Amino acid sequence: MTGPTADFSPLAAELGRLLGDRGVSIDLETRQRASVDGCRMSPILAAKLPLGLADLVAYPSTAEQIGAVVAAAARHGVAVTPRGKGTGNYGQGIPLHDGLVLDTSRARTIVEVGEGYITADAGAVIAQLENAAWAAGQQLLLYPSTAQSTIGGFLSGGSGGTGSISHGTISGGPFVVSLDVAHATGDPQLVHVTGADAQSYLHNFGTAGVIARVTVALEPLQPWRAVYASFPTFAAASGVVRELGSLSPTPRLVSADPAELAEALPADAAVPAGRASVRAILDESAVDRAAQIVAQRGGTIEDVREGAQAIMKMSMISYNHPIEWLQRAHPSTYFHVEVGGDELIDRLEDVTAVYPGSLLHLEAQRGRPVGMLAGLYEDERTVLAGFTALEELGLSTHNPHQWTVDVAVERTRALKAVTDPHSLLNPGKLPPERDASKESNPLMSTGQAS
Repeated sequence: MTGPTADFSPLAAELGRLLGDRGVSIDLETRQRASVDGCRMSPILAAKLPLGLADLVAYPSTAEQIGAVVAAAARHGVAVTPRGKGTGNYGQGIPLHDGLVLDTSRARTIVEVGEGYITADAGAVIAQLENAAWAAGQQLLLYPSTAQSTIGGFLSGGSGGTGSISHGTISGGPFVVSLDVAHATGDPQLVHVTGADAQSYLHNFGTAGVIARVTVALEPLQPWRAVYASFPTFAAASGVVRELGSLSPTPRLVSADPAELAEALPADAAVPAGRASVRAILDESAVDRAAQIVAQRGGTIEDVREGAQAIMKMSMISYNHPIEWLQRAHPSTYFHVEVGGDELIDRLEDVTAVYPGSLLHLEAQRGRPVGMLAGLYEDERTVLAGFTALEELGLSTHNPHQWTVDVAVERTRALKAVTDPHSLLNPGKLPPERDASKESNPLMSTGQAS
């Protein structure tokens, strides 16, 4: 039930009884804020805004209330777009078909911290989970660079981040233990899924079910150090990424930026102007070896820091975040594409020549480097044409300028037929059946979440 003549007052009244007066809103400004995520990072998507406008916004405060809200919307035939904190960069959280935006950010209870796992409601913030794990002598296997995002948003729209060198991405790995999911069948009872069944709900933007509660894996806490180094050239810095990423114990993070990109980051004496920057989260036992590698490559160790705050700070200037800082420093100038492969290091000049004035942010990841290539924005046609050139260089690519699911599309479509029989969950985010293309994408939308 959408469109200019739809009457949402019955659903609003039911949600008011369920959640209280502050648990549902039809205020225009509230609806506008809830209808945009971080997609302005893409100049292509930003030019298409507004893409949709919520008719009402619900704020459940528990996993069980998430299930009840989805059930109520399904009985009223109203589209549901799940939302965490709106930090996703690709329009996953925009209500393309209007209807109800289900904001999960108040459902933030940490239910249990056990030996090797943590259970929390979907709106729990990643940094909150990591702090709780550290207090118990453990750590998350991985988390996104947007550490203030929600765990449900990360699993619904993200992929990898800090910890991915060891553990890969959220899909197919050991990170997700189980999920409690709301289906759009009218039944408020959450569905508990584990193993391969849980994998089917990851990175599909809530199109087959709304994640309400999660259990993810923990491992013993390591003595991490945040290591800052600088180099006279980005070529030297990029070579070090592969070497540092191969250290033992495996690093949690290794990032590199050319001087022009590093200078856009928040001011820090350990990131000196005019020099390429390398930043790594290393086990304490690997710091001396890392210093030797840096010196052999002509670099300088600028600082070594410890503590949860220092580690989290370094995480939050990795993956997409350097590009976001670059865009803040130079508004309406840069776009980015996601790329992966050894060619990022071995053919650096060829890669950066694809787009005029491009800058490469580089990350070590499991098995190969990945990166965010920022180019000077001209028009959409020029951006898309560059994908062919990048793939001809041997790189994998991901297009961050679109909002449709592009991982395990047919699996999601088959599941959705059962869990969302009236196609109410985040409609518009699955591609038309004739265009369903990639069953897997080795890069996905790395490190971001809604």
